[in-house]
Amino acid sequence: QVQLVESGGGMVQAGDSLRLSCVASGGPFNGYAKGWFRQAPGKERVFVAAISGSGGSTYYADSVKGRFTISRDNVKNTVYLQMNSLKPEDTAVYYCVARTRAVITTMSGSYEYWGQGTQVTVSS
Repeated sequence: QVQLVESGGGMVQAGDSLRLSCVASGGPFNGYAKGWFRQAPGKERVFVAAISGSGGSTYYADSVKGRFTISRDNVKNTVYLQMNSLKPEDTAVYYCVARTRAVITTMSGSYEYWGQGTQVTVSS
């Protein structure tokens, strides 16, 4: 059974940092592209960042570029999202995703596997 389990969310103040982790199990995830989406209250789910199967390519939403860093450890089947200089507008539920291809995409429908989400709340 394929599973993505996120951790690392929490409540922080503006300017603080958090690191989200997502452990994958039940599938050959090492070659798959992975990423993060987020959904704020009352808003649609949006793309945040993605990393290719090899880890050699990354892509970020403009809203997080320069503040967030996505990385992966294929030995541990884990993908990370380091979030620095957090802002109140980063408040959302963050979802880890994976797709059965190595190439990055920003389209939510292209990711077959989703985690349950972890809440990030940033106060001003």
